[in-house]
Amino acid sequence: MKFTESIREFFSRYTDFRGRTPRSGYWWVVLFLVLASFVMWALDMVFFQGIYPQDLLDQGFGPVSLLFIAATFIPNLALGFRRLHDTNRSAWWLLIGLVPFAGAVVLLVFYLLPSTPGENNYGPNPLTNTGEDAG
Repeated sequence: MKFTESIREFFSRYTDFRGRTPRSGYWWVVLFLVLASFVMWALDMVFFQGIYPQDLLDQGFGPVSLLFIAATFIPNLALGFRRLHDTNRSAWWLLIGLVPFAGAVVLLVFYLLPSTPGENNYGPNPLTNTGEDAG
């Protein structure tokens, strides 16, 4: 899955918690969100420095950043569901992220694993029709 295709799917499947997202689709979106977060932080620093608490700006919690976080929260959650489904795991595994450090490590490992080849409990492999390898 390519970068632009991944971003388009991320926003078009805004509330789609079913199906699968391949590893490449997940990590392209992560890259996009990290880069966009830096842009939002910079906009906050330019437009709100001096009129908004500096400690919140420094931590990335300015008004523009908070709007971006709010706008991408549900699609992020849906993306996590679909990525776990792609590895043939229930989305309930997201709750392990509530365990400090260890939960994040477990989820990271799951997100790094390749796709389940062929069809699994959550649907067909999303890369089957594109000619790319699963993963």
